[in-house]
Amino acid sequence: MAQTLVTSPPMAAPGDFIALMKPRVMSLVIFTSLIGMALVPTPPHPLLAMIALIAIAAGAGASGAINQWYDRDIDAVMKRTADRPIPAGKVLAEEALSLGVVISVLSVLVLWFAGGMQAALLLAFTIFFYAVIYTIWLKRSTPQNIVIGGAAGAFPPAIGWLAAGGSLTIEPMLLFAIIFMWTPPHFWALALVKNQDYTKAGVPMLPVVAGRTSTRNQILVYSVLLAPLGVVPGLIGMASPVYAFVAGVLGLIFVRYAFCLWRDDSDATAMQLFRYSILYLFLIFLALGLDALAGPFLASMGAG
Repeated sequence: MAQTLVTSPPMAAPGDFIALMKPRVMSLVIFTSLIGMALVPTPPHPLLAMIALIAIAAGAGASGAINQWYDRDIDAVMKRTADRPIPAGKVLAEEALSLGVVISVLSVLVLWFAGGMQAALLLAFTIFFYAVIYTIWLKRSTPQNIVIGGAAGAFPPAIGWLAAGGSLTIEPMLLFAIIFMWTPPHFWALALVKNQDYTKAGVPMLPVVAGRTSTRNQILVYSVLLAPLGVVPGLIGMASPVYAFVAGVLGLIFVRYAFCLWRDDSDATAMQLFRYSILYLFLIFLALGLDALAGPFLASMGAG
């Protein structure tokens, strides 16, 4: 009688564990957190700022690992995510969960010492919000999952602000609001293209539940609200009029892409908006960072 050999998955490579932590998302977290730090009027100590930034990035990666642990069933069904480490059989689910929990705890503790209690508590809440509120609860229960769950991705610049010694004022709240308002049109544009994937997996994304027309309508509404919101830092003295002009132009382009999608229901147009939305967020925060760096430089030139 032939025996069936029970084999275990091959030993995971370091790159597989890095993939668990969603490095693309981590890069966005690092960038927006860094800009949040740069906008604080009094610069933090460079070493402490670097340690804090690493801790924030690690926390984001840890929540990504927990997300992939819980979503392993639907990841295996969706073409876009089938190659992730767990459904591909490269990493055990238990390993992903352990990695996520351990790094979550360590990242919060490190940030507490490097960036203070407020920043650490907000990071802890962000990890919990993404891993539990969004992943376990909202994602599979409501088409508003991205709207509410988008808060998790909007916290990093505020965490960076607090870690650099800033207080909870209107500035970090505004940085949060920009990303929060940006998230729905960004993800819904992709969801239009990946609608079949989400339908197959049973994830109630807005196009699956409400249809393409309703989704395109809401994308346009959120885009129209986002465009002036991006200008506000230049109107309250947080950034210069030059920034306000740049943000205004970028916002108008965003609305134009959203309007084109509203008129033309095609995957190609949706992908154009999706790609531009990534560029928009990068340029908005880059403009904020450059504006913050230019201020002291121009002031010193004037004093000289």
